[in-house]
Amino acid sequence: MTQSFVESAGIANLAPMIEAILYLKGQPLTLTEIAEYAGCDRDLVQEALLDLMDDYAHRNSALEVVESPGGYSLQLRSSFQDLIQNLVPAELGTGALRTLAAIAIKSPILQTELIELRGSSAYQQVQELVELNLIRKRRQADGRSFWLEVTNKFHQYFEIDDQLKMLAAAEFTPEPDAEDDQNESP
Repeated sequence: MTQSFVESAGIANLAPMIEAILYLKGQPLTLTEIAEYAGCDRDLVQEALLDLMDDYAHRNSALEVVESPGGYSLQLRSSFQDLIQNLVPAELGTGALRTLAAIAIKSPILQTELIELRGSSAYQQVQELVELNLIRKRRQADGRSFWLEVTNKFHQYFEIDDQLKMLAAAEFTPEPDAEDDQNESP
């Protein structure tokens, strides 16, 4: 039988090992799960977790170890939650991405026009995109609909600048392919 990490490295190294386990798993883990991964007793894990939590509480760190109903996890401190909105990519479904693309190409576009293009599910998608600060809504001055347009966050997130508007606004006729010229009869 092989010797466990705790037996070979000593109990003092259990807290960093638990920290590594929580980091690598990236989800809440119960005491039992952590003990299994660490190859040691639940009581030792609980003691080491308390030490680790105390250590994080006294560190000037963006991370903390927290206990939730699902178990223990290593997570970003709540004071840094604003960074998530700016740095972590938004999880958008296909429908929301298509709606966002329609808004970006035609920006600004009336919400009524967007609904004609995308269907009634676009109402929910617009709300989601507004909450993510990828688009903004403003009331139409002489009507009941809203103007929809992309925000600076959209341009930063997708690394798109004013070239998108220039391409969308440009009216051009593509050159016919050489093959098309050869296949046409005089």
